[in-house]
Amino acid sequence: MAIKRETELYAPVKAYLEALGYSVRGEVNHCDIVAIRGEEPPLIVELKKSFSIPLLLQAIDRLKITRSVYVAFELPAKGRAPHGASWTELRKLCGMLGVGMLTVQFYKSRKPKVQVECHPPEGEQPFYAVPRHNKRAASRLVTEFQERRADYNMGGSHQRKLVTAYREKSLQLAWLLKIHGTLSPKRLRELTGNGRAAGFLQNNVYLWFQRVERGLYRLAPAGEEALVQYAHVLAGFQKPRPLEPVETI
Repeated sequence: MAIKRETELYAPVKAYLEALGYSVRGEVNHCDIVAIRGEEPPLIVELKKSFSIPLLLQAIDRLKITRSVYVAFELPAKGRAPHGASWTELRKLCGMLGVGMLTVQFYKSRKPKVQVECHPPEGEQPFYAVPRHNKRAASRLVTEFQERRADYNMGGSHQRKLVTAYREKSLQLAWLLKIHGTLSPKRLRELTGNGRAAGFLQNNVYLWFQRVERGLYRLAPAGEEALVQYAHVLAGFQKPRPLEPVETI
């Protein structure tokens, strides 16, 4: 069966990686799938409905972040290699480029099956100059991955608002303002453990917050709408304890 969207590849590839002990997130810093296991470097998988040059180009670009990069696509009908090539030729091509390859076979009444066609070559240099390792980009990727509470995005999504770590932290602030009415940046910092809470409120990237007076904020109408739109994210927040009265002098 031919899939209609590359997002259909996400669930089976995620399940496959989780079975290997990885934690998995979708759409992290423009990477379709990022998986991390212990102290190992991140593993990246780029998804496409079918094998293509754009898919390979995406994978090559990700080599700047990690050497564990795979391409994944649906296994063509009857298991034939795409574009008239042989599987041996495609594995050789991926090896020459320094990336691994996964295929996903879909069934009408069974769970999809993920097959590793080849792993990225270990200890071998691709025939071309590999992009220089970008430690800063790699660090940003891991930080973004770790700061997300859960996996709210489906890898391969396009033209959708993603739940980034920043959006998730902003939603938590909006949720607390909804519950308590008005709060100071200090109180929000104490409730969330977010040391940048004041900056979130002042920058107001999503226009979710309103400044009532100096040192006090409340939820804006746009924030009310966001809490409805992202209700599935709020479900992961722990219900806060009632606030103690603020001492006045």
